Amino acid sequence: MTATPLAALHGPDFARDPQALYDWLRLHGPVVPVEIAPGIPAYLVIGYWAAREVLQNPDIWSKDPTIWAGGLPPDSPVLGMLGPRPNALFADGQQHARYRRVVTDCLARIEPHRLRDLVHQVADSLIAEFSGTGTADLVGQYARQLPLIIFNHLFGMPDERAPQLVRALAGLIEATREQAARATADFEQYLAELLSAKKAQRGNDLPSWLLDHPLGLTEVEVFHHIVLLVGAGNEPTTNLISNALSRMLSDDRYYSTLAGGALTTRHALEDVLRNEPPMANYGAHYPLRDTDLHGTRIPARQLVLVSYAAANTDPAGLDRNPLVNGGAHLAWSAGPHTCPAQSPAVIIASTAVEDLTSALPDLELAVARTDLEWRPGPFHRALHSLPVHFTPIAPSSRGAQLWPSIASRSTRPAATLPLRPPTSAAWAPPSR
Repeated sequence: MTATPLAALHGPDFARDPQALYDWLRLHGPVVPVEIAPGIPAYLVIGYWAAREVLQNPDIWSKDPTIWAGGLPPDSPVLGMLGPRPNALFADGQQHARYRRVVTDCLARIEPHRLRDLVHQVADSLIAEFSGTGTADLVGQYARQLPLIIFNHLFGMPDERAPQLVRALAGLIEATREQAARATADFEQYLAELLSAKKAQRGNDLPSWLLDHPLGLTEVEVFHHIVLLVGAGNEPTTNLISNALSRMLSDDRYYSTLAGGALTTRHALEDVLRNEPPMANYGAHYPLRDTDLHGTRIPARQLVLVSYAAANTDPAGLDRNPLVNGGAHLAWSAGPHTCPAQSPAVIIASTAVEDLTSALPDLELAVARTDLEWRPGPFHRALHSLPVHFTPIAPSSRGAQLWPSIASRSTRPAATLPLRPPTSAAWAPPSR
């Protein structure tokens, strides 16, 4: 049995100021019992060194939630994030190694410069929709839509299908129970039609690469890896973009100055990853046996969540000064389950931020950052909206760049999927 929870990680109070709660919980040690949803307890690892111990010791700490999840009702609100699936996130040992090899091989085929060109193209299209109005919600109109439109392209689906994916995922995140059921149905329909299309005719896209990988995923495994790619690629990237923008728009150090020395987009991203990670409390693990973790006794197969947000800000852990290289923060996790998509995620987020701040150089928050509304929930650090105002501007009349940049456009948007040739002959798709 999990110990009596000390605090709840759900509701508006936690969303408003999670760091205050983490600071209070530190008084009780580096591992504390919490409640992640009404009636659902877990242990939360808030100490940096305790977190690294969990993440880097797969012989003790399993990622397989099957036994724990079997004790939950089928309509539990956390099963969507924590329920077992046959993909790399929830597997151990050789099964995890097999799944991870497939994922890393497929992601390695995406050419970085062509991905950047694709982000430019999508960003330009989204900015054009609101640049003439003078106001926008940079979450709903930009940060949330951009990753999903990119995924629709990487999946080889026609552009006209992107709105369905955007609507479905937005519904799952924000909707009422009834609306969420409709959104789930729309998402499942999108995935079913996607797999049906790729089984009938392969393309230069992620689902085709998954289907044709020599390690031979089943169709069910391919389906759940697509779910993983969408889930792990969309919500964190959306939050990374919007959280970075909220910091840049509330801190004068990010404006260019004649004297130089302004902070860059990369500084903002690293600041978010260290101090406000998009996935704040996740990294679900389950001890294979009764285990003592930094003074807390945890029964076998109980849920243990790693708080990347609390561990990164642990006074006994990292130097609190932000560094461009990020130091040893845990926002990408660590150990065998380290995020394999760090490079494309940073390309998407940094390019999206730079394109927006270059196109609309006088962006300002419509409210103080302290008054922004954060979405409740135990797992993410996510803005509900990011209202801004700016001088309306026609897409063809964009002004001078006032923001520092780490990359520049050198090529026009690619007309085809950004991909890299297979690294070996074994990767060649079958002839058709």
